[in-house]
Amino acid sequence: MSKILIVDDEASIRETLKEILTYEGYDVELAEDGAQALDMLRKEEYDVALCDIKMPKIDGLELLDRVKGIADDVSFIMISGHGTIETALEATKKGAYDFISKPPDLNKLLITVRNACEKNSLVIETKILKRKISKTREIIGDSPSIIKIKQTIEKVAPTDARVLITGQNGTGKELVARWLHEKSNRSNMPFIEVNCAAIPAELIESELFGHEKGSFTSAVKQRIGQFERADEGTLFLDEIGDMSLSAQAKVLRALQENKITRVGGEKEISINVRVIAATNKDLKKEIDEGRFREDLYHRLSVILIHVPSLNERIEDIPLLAEKFVIDICDENAISHKQLTSGAMQELKNIVWGGNIRELRNVIERLVILCGNKITESDVVNYANPMGGKSANLEDVVNQYEKFQDFKEYAEQIFIDSKLRKNGWNVAKTAQEIDIQRSHLYNKIEKFKLKRRGV
Repeated sequence: MSKILIVDDEASIRETLKEILTYEGYDVELAEDGAQALDMLRKEEYDVALCDIKMPKIDGLELLDRVKGIADDVSFIMISGHGTIETALEATKKGAYDFISKPPDLNKLLITVRNACEKNSLVIETKILKRKISKTREIIGDSPSIIKIKQTIEKVAPTDARVLITGQNGTGKELVARWLHEKSNRSNMPFIEVNCAAIPAELIESELFGHEKGSFTSAVKQRIGQFERADEGTLFLDEIGDMSLSAQAKVLRALQENKITRVGGEKEISINVRVIAATNKDLKKEIDEGRFREDLYHRLSVILIHVPSLNERIEDIPLLAEKFVIDICDENAISHKQLTSGAMQELKNIVWGGNIRELRNVIERLVILCGNKITESDVVNYANPMGGKSANLEDVVNQYEKFQDFKEYAEQIFIDSKLRKNGWNVAKTAQEIDIQRSHLYNKIEKFKLKRRGV
């Protein structure tokens, strides 16, 4: 339901317009002069304002000037019994949607209000669509590790050097890959992404290299593979650590010779593709255990970029949280909300198993469920990343293949939590968890734990 503000110093006109527009299904509020309207526009969101020109305190034309930057999305329809062409032109120059003389023609008034509401809806939809189809998101953060990544991108992107991006799930590896493409000489050509973990081993070769008709049972027609689709552009092989050994061998050949052969085909096809790969696995360990080719690793890792976990860059949480709040409010066409300093500190205290992806989900939950100010207690009540729910716990557990790795992760969370609980009193914490103080210091150093918010 569109929301309309009627601004007029004559009570009879205000009430008559309200009655008519309410009957037509609009949500209507009243202001008796420009000063009251300005205050209401600061506090509430409206789609359309029907505004008289001659009023005490603040007249209609002055109100148009003063709402700039406060209520830019409101369509103002000026109504005046003293209307002249000059007045109408001045109102239009100041941003008015339309001008109607008093007494207004009822049909013209309703048509103008309807058109203004539709225009407002289209503006909001356009903003949302622009955000959805906009180019690569910004890499947010001022931490030393993020600054280093940005600097590396600036140096490496203009070259054709292959890049291997490492980091946990949800840290933003794909975003780094997209920026390498955006800042490269190939930015006007395709950026093709292949999630190697999401494609069954028996189909990965067909996905990457394509296949000829009849090459296997379901190959009813020729298929162009992703290497060919990315020709002259960039191919991003995400989660390459999950690729089968046979597919790895073909990828290695493609990188060595810049040629591919479709599955079931004999013709060699020349390609010009820059390959960027990413993984959340320790590929050197995968090589030792025979699951990843060492020669392919060396081909891919000309440049290595490691994206740190969110827990390793907590100083960036306020910037990320503020950006997510703005984006989510804009995407959902709701008024902007504010995170209090207490809420921000509580976000920094959380151990983020799902990294930036999880932080965004939590911010979205807070924006939807909380009031205009998101407080510390809101974060405590609604964030709770583990939440005692097995599904979220499973997400964390599934990040680790070895018991020892998960054990160290749990140990880090436990010690960090106890230190924060005791105000980083090491002696008290060591006594509480029943270990030697020197042992606790060793753990702090091992996990690179730091006092937060300092």
